[in-house]
Amino acid sequence: MARRDALALVAWTALLALATHSVVRYRWWIVAGYVVVAAAVVALALTARGERDAPVPRTGGWVPSAALAVVGLVHLGLAPFTYLSPGAATTVQVVLAVASFAAAGLLLPGRGGSRVLALAAAGLGACATGALVVTGDPAPRIDVWVILQQAADAMADGESFYGHRWVGSPGISDAFAYLPWTAVLSAPGRWLAGDVRWAMLVLVLVSAVAVAAVGRWRRAGVAAAALLLLAPGSSTLIEQAWTEPTVLVGLALWAWLVRADRAWWSVLPLAVALASKQHVVALLPLLVVWPRFGWRRTLAAVGGAGVLVAPWVVTGFAAFWHDTVRTMLGLPPLRFADTLYTLVLNETGVRLPLPVVGLAVLAVLGAAVVTLRRRSVGLAGLLTWCAAVLLAANLVNKQAFYNQFWLVGALLLLAVAASAGSLRPAERPGRPGRRARPAGPRADASAPPSPSAG
Repeated sequence: MARRDALALVAWTALLALATHSVVRYRWWIVAGYVVVAAAVVALALTARGERDAPVPRTGGWVPSAALAVVGLVHLGLAPFTYLSPGAATTVQVVLAVASFAAAGLLLPGRGGSRVLALAAAGLGACATGALVVTGDPAPRIDVWVILQQAADAMADGESFYGHRWVGSPGISDAFAYLPWTAVLSAPGRWLAGDVRWAMLVLVLVSAVAVAAVGRWRRAGVAAAALLLLAPGSSTLIEQAWTEPTVLVGLALWAWLVRADRAWWSVLPLAVALASKQHVVALLPLLVVWPRFGWRRTLAAVGGAGVLVAPWVVTGFAAFWHDTVRTMLGLPPLRFADTLYTLVLNETGVRLPLPVVGLAVLAVLGAAVVTLRRRSVGLAGLLTWCAAVLLAANLVNKQAFYNQFWLVGALLLLAVAASAGSLRPAERPGRPGRRARPAGPRADASAPPSPSAG
């Protein structure tokens, strides 16, 4: 595995450990840790190279197993936020730790046939802990879960969920603050199994398979998928019904189709991601200037998202605008959110003005656009820039929480998988060498060590 990919995994581990500890507490040193991670992610993005210029990708070496083992230790040493009983909460930690150690062992060098088993171990751990938190906390005290449950019921009754009043919500009670496909993707969990959180778990599982496919099922790609399933704090993500899996599944399937040279087909899952949550729009300038996707496909994705959102806009524009725009802009700061915005607010009492917040995000976004225009950057580099832009937006957000940082971490794992899935010299167009073997779970089982990829 390339040194920069190992650094990306270090940054991911630090980010998710900090985010797990941040629920629900404000600490200035957590914000400082996020800033250090952000600097590392931007540095990784600035040093990204094109896939044709990169050395041969390795199968991963010992780094994937080491990363999973460290995550197992984090699970044992860092208790996530939960409403479960102490005994059930400890069980969740132990199951995630054991699954991490099992996946780490199965991915050790020399065990080329164990990659599918490693991902299965991670998937079983994620499913077991998901079942524990859903059944152990059948009615979490959070507005997101109440809203998604009742939005699914509204759809089943043929009603719009915009303009609704939510019964029993401990927070927002008069708005569906997300774009509509967050409800569409989560509703089957309610309809088929009584709880939207089952759908969230399925979306994470589908995303993990897409991550492994982006990595061409090589060891590092499978490790990235396993890390997504076993991320620190992942049990809290499912228990609280946080909505980022509805975005990630679209972005992960987009990356897989781009990797498979199906860029026009990738427009469809990108449109779903855009129709799920508002902040995905921040990634559009990067896709416009990235030559492998470009402005035509980006415009098609935006148009597709518009078609997906249109039924709710046409039937109730005023309610849609109130819920998705006015409500989001009017939300008060969360004093226990660990961001630069809340750090300044908690330590000085000053609220950062919107121009300052906007300039901070635009600086990183501008650096990303300039870099992508001037240099050939592969899929891994693009995904790293996407993570950097969203991380910068989180740091100046007045309400960024674990789930937003989880999505940034997922993009970093997608970048690691994309690096692992880079074509070898024999597979690259215009390069001499032996005929490439078809990619698949067994493609690199016996591949000898080779120089690391950049």
